[in-house]
Amino acid sequence: MRELTLLDVREPWEFDTARMGGTKLILMGDIPSRAYQELDPEDHIVVICHHGVRSMNVTAWLRQQGFEKAQSMRGGIDAWSRRVDGKVPLY
Repeated sequence: MRELTLLDVREPWEFDTARMGGTKLILMGDIPSRAYQELDPEDHIVVICHHGVRSMNVTAWLRQQGFEKAQSMRGGIDAWSRRVDGKVPLY
């Protein structure tokens, strides 16, 4: 079984404010230049942002590049905090 990668594409201040454990931070704007060096196209990649819009855009781009198992986390870190882990701060 391949790895699961939690890919956070938010800005550093957002990442510092609220994050899930075990996530890899690559800013949305850095994805094109860093994806092939830091991500494995065979891995299951879950892309995370604040509300799910940026992660959907990054997921679409990754899939176009051959990262077929990439998916966006619906609702982002905001939904995670509200529904799964209330210790993650809202912002």
